[in-house]
Amino acid sequence: MTQGHGDAETRGEKGVRQVSASPRRQRVSSICTSFEDEARAGGFRLIAGVDEVGRGALAGPVVAAAVILNPERALPDGLDDSKKLTALQRQRLADEIIQTAVSFAVGQVEPEEIDSINILQASRVAMLEALKQLEPCADYLLIDAIQLKEAALPQKAIIHGDSISASIAAASIIAKTYRDALMRAFHEIYPQYNFARHVGYSTREHLAALRTHGPCQIHRKSFHGVVNERMKDEKGKAEG
Repeated sequence: MTQGHGDAETRGEKGVRQVSASPRRQRVSSICTSFEDEARAGGFRLIAGVDEVGRGALAGPVVAAAVILNPERALPDGLDDSKKLTALQRQRLADEIIQTAVSFAVGQVEPEEIDSINILQASRVAMLEALKQLEPCADYLLIDAIQLKEAALPQKAIIHGDSISASIAAASIIAKTYRDALMRAFHEIYPQYNFARHVGYSTREHLAALRTHGPCQIHRKSFHGVVNERMKDEKGKAEG
């Protein structure tokens, strides 16, 4: 029999060909606790992972989560960056994180404040709000890509931290599931935008709805594409 890649071919009774499917390739996670272990080796006990979600959305709040995982518990099976998971996987993991974490909390900044202070500053404020609500409080921070000097705590900013650090990945999942639930609730109030599908991000469907209906109360008016050129012209003529 010739061997090769792909499905394996065998012959069963009466010479009938039987094709057995190759095993499905599983997603490989690079999540580890190396950063948490390093912090504990330095004498810290309550290490919080911090991440935000919704920074690039056109509507809805920016949400941050802080999570202190229990080092005596096994990591939730399949823990990974929230962007690499399905909605069902995220929800299962969020439920387990909530049940097993030492502490977790969420902070959010609404669209009006985002427009006032800019999205980067709003993301930082959301992170600080999440950290303030942790009980017990963190004594060391692992943050996805941002140095949060306002927190006045020892910390490490990790590029792509939600794909490497278990604590940051857990925070990304809590933030994502929390924000998605908020946007599904907003869908009931503003069904014309179909927030349940795109949760406020810039999709073709969302932009078409903005052209048809204009922005609603939860849209970020300072973001490109929210207030289209036709509306700007009309506003300018009304003020002129």
